[in-house]
Amino acid sequence: MQNRPSDPRVSILKDISPLLTSVLDTDSVLEMIIESVTRLMEAKASSLLLVDKSRKKLYFQVATGEAKEEVKKFEIELGQGIAGHVALTGKPLLVPDVSKDSRWDSTISEATGFETQSIACVPIKSKQEVIGVIQIIDREDGQPIREADMEILSHFSELSSVAIERARNYKDIVNENIYLKKELESRYEIIGVSKAIEQVIADAVKVANSKTTTLITGESGTGKELVARLIHKIGPRRKKKLMVVNCAAFTDTLLESELFGHEKGSFTGAISRKTGVLEIADGGTLFMDEVAEMSPSMQVKLLRVIQEGTFNRVGSPSPMQVDIRVIAATNKNLFEEVKRGTFREDLYYRLNVVHIYIPPLRERRDDILVLAQHFLDKYRSIRGAANLAFDPNTLEVMQNYHWPGNVRELENAIERAVVMGGGEHVVRPEDLPFSATPSGDTAQELLGCSLKEALDSFKRDFLQRNLDHQGGSVKDTAKILGIQRTYLSRLISKYGLNTRRNR
Repeated sequence: MQNRPSDPRVSILKDISPLLTSVLDTDSVLEMIIESVTRLMEAKASSLLLVDKSRKKLYFQVATGEAKEEVKKFEIELGQGIAGHVALTGKPLLVPDVSKDSRWDSTISEATGFETQSIACVPIKSKQEVIGVIQIIDREDGQPIREADMEILSHFSELSSVAIERARNYKDIVNENIYLKKELESRYEIIGVSKAIEQVIADAVKVANSKTTTLITGESGTGKELVARLIHKIGPRRKKKLMVVNCAAFTDTLLESELFGHEKGSFTGAISRKTGVLEIADGGTLFMDEVAEMSPSMQVKLLRVIQEGTFNRVGSPSPMQVDIRVIAATNKNLFEEVKRGTFREDLYYRLNVVHIYIPPLRERRDDILVLAQHFLDKYRSIRGAANLAFDPNTLEVMQNYHWPGNVRELENAIERAVVMGGGEHVVRPEDLPFSATPSGDTAQELLGCSLKEALDSFKRDFLQRNLDHQGGSVKDTAKILGIQRTYLSRLISKYGLNTRRNR
């Protein structure tokens, strides 16, 4: 039995298939497909229509031929005409003579003056669902469209399905990335109008264009990570990774594995090789939060990374080279930690090349209401109350509150007030998770913060009040408190207390 000679157009189609499926812009893909259909099928005109499911219509996405611009103005109901019938049934259709077929709708031909003799139409399917159709109208040589043409058209239909799916998936990914990027940017935006926060931003901008190691200090919740992200985002390393590691969240062994990675079998549970944060951050930025919590042995290893740019994976004798910019943060006084012997002096000076201090929220009260409004705008969509606003008394309470947990506490307070508040259109003082009336009740004011934050807040206020009462005299205050003067000096440095004498 003699094999039927294959259609040479199939070979041409195979050659152009990789090109069509490699293009990720939907419009470009569809235009290329229809141009290829028209050329390969030697058609007078062709078009690709897509299904609008919500309206149950077909619209012309791409068209060729003399009347292509006019054709694009039309829409077709599902089931209307040859294309509508194919979209509705999901079955290909060849009509050698449209004048003899009851399914033919001449509306578009009569409106455009484009005479039609024969039509071939095939569905484009994605997961068994019809998403569009391809149709060709007549051949340039005047011959009717043949059954052999349907085979080629079906190949184009399959190709179109793959190309459209790839292009749409890519578009979804791009749109999702844009959305996530905007979300991240708003999430990590530094909000404030005070001179103190303006100085912090100015310092961050100055240091951003260098590789200089930077130390960011400030109480918990002041926004140290936000400043680190700002430095990375506006600097030359912004196209590379910013990796964040909280040193307090890991044991010594886990922190070493997290930073440096490990080889398979290097310790119990190391079932495969792990790439460390340093490798991932190569060319970018490493932000190490709560760096004061690192053990002395890990401090030595970090010092080597900063000085030499080298490290070893756990279980590997071969050193690895990286180019990273290190930003460290802590809520402790590192200089005092050096004096106590808990933090290496050489690492301290390596980290403290540039120091950015973020004042607590109570020292930049101009930012409180600005931040509160920002968080209200952020969270009121949860409540579904677009007009939700602050009661004037609420603004006064927030302005006068001590905010021991700083910006983090403020955000949590606003989120809770929005979600749990009883007012229909306003956030009232009683919706806040602390005393509505400033009464000097420190214990009440400290509700919602950690024990450490509460103790630090009490110590800071207690010591400052005693210093003020003694006219700023460290000697007299230490005597009254019954502690060594040197110890009080360390506390003054740790909490940033004011020792200027009252006048």
